[in-house]
Amino acid sequence: MSMQERPWPRDAYSLPLAVVMLSLNEEHNMADVLANLKGWAGEVFLVDSFSTDRTVELALGAGVHVVQRKFTGFGDQWNFALNELPISMPWTIKLDPDERVTPELKRAVAQAIAEGKGDGFRFARRLWFMGRPLGVRQDLTRIWKTGRCRFSDVLVNEHPLVQGAVVRLTGELEHHDSPDLEHWYAKQNRYSTAEAIGSLRNDRLSEDPRVLGNALQRRMWLKAHYRKLPFRYFLVFLYCLFGLGAWRAGRVGVMWARLRSDVYRMRDYKLTEMKLRRAERLPRKQAHDLSSETS
Repeated sequence: MSMQERPWPRDAYSLPLAVVMLSLNEEHNMADVLANLKGWAGEVFLVDSFSTDRTVELALGAGVHVVQRKFTGFGDQWNFALNELPISMPWTIKLDPDERVTPELKRAVAQAIAEGKGDGFRFARRLWFMGRPLGVRQDLTRIWKTGRCRFSDVLVNEHPLVQGAVVRLTGELEHHDSPDLEHWYAKQNRYSTAEAIGSLRNDRLSEDPRVLGNALQRRMWLKAHYRKLPFRYFLVFLYCLFGLGAWRAGRVGVMWARLRSDVYRMRDYKLTEMKLRRAERLPRKQAHDLSSETS
């Protein structure tokens, strides 16, 4: 079902860029993310998984083109969006409702598009937690020439696979993860269930795991082998705290690092339970009732 009450507001300064977002009950983020995009993006699309709050109402009121579709997995939902949405802009950006494009990044994207650089762009995403910026930055590919990207077909933790050269830009994307801990725990509970189900089914990873491959292949190699590591939860805590730099946020950073290690523990415990029960009681509803945010 496709809905659009009025056109997205464009002006002379809007970029030839289409924003695509997924959503499920993102009312708490919609006003801020749409205000962040106004006057910058040429068009905005939302693929909604039948939200029960005011997500769709707010999006339509702002001029967003909304499509509602049943959620079966992040990779599948994103590939549907790229293949079926009536995107008319020559560039496309993947955005989550809890992300904000900083002024510096907006300028960098505008300059790169004007200069015709590459076939895709990557940049840093800085994590925020409990309303505080963490010293954690992730290098992500988020923009590509329309028609030159597909997503890994996985249930959760999907990755864009861009055809051509990907250029790194300056500036940051801010990720404001969850309005409170109750929301964060609920989201991580759903994601850890989905991860455990994927492991139980031996689902393919986003890329072939290779220790000497590209960055994504190395990440997939670690994902495939981390359960063999002794003291792995403590190592995850240390990696998040010092390797990723969460220590810079003080007490909040320590708490975030501890919680991230707890998520890994949740995934493993759920997988163990599923194996013991011989997949008799897979929590399918939880696995498919995912929010639009990446873990």
